[in-house]
Amino acid sequence: MSFRKVNIIILVLAVALFLLVLHHNFLGLSSLLRNEVSDSGIVGLQPVDFVPNAPQHVVDGRQEEIPVVIAASEDRLGGAIAAVNSIQHNTRSNVIFYIVTLNGTGDHLRSWLSSSTLKSIRYKIVNFDTKLLEGKVKEDPDQGDSMKPLTFARFYLPILVPSAKKAIYMDDDVIVQGDILALYNTPLKPGHAAAFSEDCDSSSTKVVIRGAGNQYNYIGYLDYKKERIRKLSMKASTCSFNPGVFVANLTEWKRQNITNQLEKWMKLNVEEGLYSRTLAGSITTPPLLIVFYQQHSTIDPMWNVRHLGSSSGKRYSPQFVKAAKLLHWNGHFKPWGRTASYTDVWEKWYIPDPTGKFSLIRRHVEISNIK
Repeated sequence: MSFRKVNIIILVLAVALFLLVLHHNFLGLSSLLRNEVSDSGIVGLQPVDFVPNAPQHVVDGRQEEIPVVIAASEDRLGGAIAAVNSIQHNTRSNVIFYIVTLNGTGDHLRSWLSSSTLKSIRYKIVNFDTKLLEGKVKEDPDQGDSMKPLTFARFYLPILVPSAKKAIYMDDDVIVQGDILALYNTPLKPGHAAAFSEDCDSSSTKVVIRGAGNQYNYIGYLDYKKERIRKLSMKASTCSFNPGVFVANLTEWKRQNITNQLEKWMKLNVEEGLYSRTLAGSITTPPLLIVFYQQHSTIDPMWNVRHLGSSSGKRYSPQFVKAAKLLHWNGHFKPWGRTASYTDVWEKWYIPDPTGKFSLIRRHVEISNIK
């Protein structure tokens, strides 16, 4: 065999080997790409399911989707169900509920939502990974919210609803009596990533919680003795806002990296203790107050008529309660609890748990007393 033939054979073998390697790498890359495309979950938040198609009147009108995010813990699941039911029955808009839960709650929630009354709702269940909060929350028995991971879900809205430009967040202790479309259409000023209801608005009474300081200004939430807080030059008398109901411009939220800003202040609080020792409200409020200081729009106060859970007594007239667009039982006295105000309004929208796992505490007490 000539030297030239040997070289040709070697060249052919080399080309064949190169093609085999290239083919192998291509298959590996294709597999990787398929995995990345098919893996729709984002680290820390895994979507579970999505149901049914939009109603025909919505499809015909090509209505914009209205994402509503609600966190639903196992022990408060009845609250989320009542909130969802009240929203759905008071609108003809294309609402999609993003219900954020912890592992283990999804099956229970799904069986409840499949009841005949709620069959028509469109929803997505999202599991919240508590690892997102590592190093950002210090457990404090005196601050119950610090040990309830789902209370921080509102900080991660762009991850929860990644394709939306705008979304509504609301707590599970609310009832909606107006058309959610009106709240969704709240105008936000240029550069504002969210709209809240301020605590100094005309529909909410100024409240003092257990001598903890005023619940309607910044000094009730932040420790102004700390140098880092003083350096921010925020007036202690500035009116605070309630983060239990708000409208978010998610495009602006992403542009300003709001989630990263909130996480920054959570970490600094763990290291330096920046929140007020006599915190006037939720542990989620202080970082929001800092990040949105003089940089937020406002919602109509009738879309967050609150403090219904501050006491078991009734603070508002029946006419005012009826006129409210959204009722909020923030405070210790929840409408599914032993004692609460305006329970008749809330129970109108409550749907009993078909599994029997969740029951109204006061009814439990009444039955025990009868026996």
